[in-house]
Amino acid sequence: MLQRTSALLGLCLLAPLGAQAYTAYVSSEKDNTITVVDGERLEIKKTVEVGARPRGIALSKDNRALYVCTSDEDHIEVLDLASLEVTHNLPSGPDPELLVLGPQGRFLYVANEDDNMVTVVDVEDRSKVTEIQVGVEPEGMGVSPDGKWLVNTSETTNMAHFIDIAKHEVVANVLVDQRPRVAQFTPDSQQVWVSSEIGGTVSVIDVATKEKIKVIEFAIPGMRRELIQPVGIRITDDGSRAFVALGPAARVAVVDTKTFAVEKYLLVGQRVWNLDFSPDQSRMFTTNGVSNDMSVIDMEKLKVLKTIPVGRLPWGVVVAP
Repeated sequence: MLQRTSALLGLCLLAPLGAQAYTAYVSSEKDNTITVVDGERLEIKKTVEVGARPRGIALSKDNRALYVCTSDEDHIEVLDLASLEVTHNLPSGPDPELLVLGPQGRFLYVANEDDNMVTVVDVEDRSKVTEIQVGVEPEGMGVSPDGKWLVNTSETTNMAHFIDIAKHEVVANVLVDQRPRVAQFTPDSQQVWVSSEIGGTVSVIDVATKEKIKVIEFAIPGMRRELIQPVGIRITDDGSRAFVALGPAARVAVVDTKTFAVEKYLLVGQRVWNLDFSPDQSRMFTTNGVSNDMSVIDMEKLKVLKTIPVGRLPWGVVVAP
C-alpha cells in the first residue's frame, strides 16, 4: 500500500502545472440561462436558469460571484458560483447590456441601452451610486487597468466616451465608425481598442491624447465586406496580440498589436460574438450566437480544438480559475 501511495504521489508531482481546474460561463439570451463548462475537460457541468435575456457577464473580484445583465428584467443578477444559485439582484437602469467591474472590485459600471446612461453600482451596499449621461444606445464598457478611465461606446452616436472614474464625468468623446460595440484597453492602459460592428473596423485610440492612431480594417477572401462585423475584443496579457470576433464572418482575427497587421483569421461558429481566455491564456473560448455553440481555440497552435453546444443565442463568456 505504501509503495502504491508513493507512486501515485510521484505521478501527481509530475503532472503539468498548467493543468489547473477552471470554468467557463456562457450567457444565452434566448434560453435565459448560464451554461457552466469545465474548461479542462471541455464538458458542460450544469445549466443554470436566470432572468430574462442575459447578455453581459462579469466576475467578482474574488471570483466567487458572476454579475449578469438580465436585460429584460432591468437589473443585475448575482450568481453565487459555489451554489450556482442567484442570491440577490443589483439595481441598474433599463435594459442593461454590458458591464465591467472597477479595479478595486467594489463598483460595477453598467451600460443601460434604453436611457443613454452608464449606471455606477456599489456591489457591497447593493445600491446605485450615480448615473452618467452618455450617447445614444450605450453598449461597450472598458476600464483601464490603472483604474483611471472608463470608456463607454454609444451605438447610435458612434462615439467612445472617456469617463474620469474618480469624478464620474465624461471628459472626452472620440468619433469612431458606425455602431461601436466593445472597448478593450491594452494591459499598459495606453491604448483602448474599439470595435465598430457596421463600420467593419477597430479604432485604436491613444489614451493620453484621446485621438485615433490607427483604424484597422479586415478582408477575408471571397467574403462580402458587410458580413465582416467586429464585436468582441481581447488582448493578451503581454500586449502582443489582439483577438477580434468578426460576427457573421464566423472568424476571429488575430492582430499584431505593434504593427496592427492581421496575422490570421480563425474559422469558428456562426456570428461569433464575444470571447475570453483561460487563466493561463493557453485557450480561448468564443460565443457563436447563430450556431448556438462555443468554439475552443488552442492559443499556441491558433486552431480550434473543439466546438461545444450551449444554449440558444449565446452572448457573453467569462472564464474563472
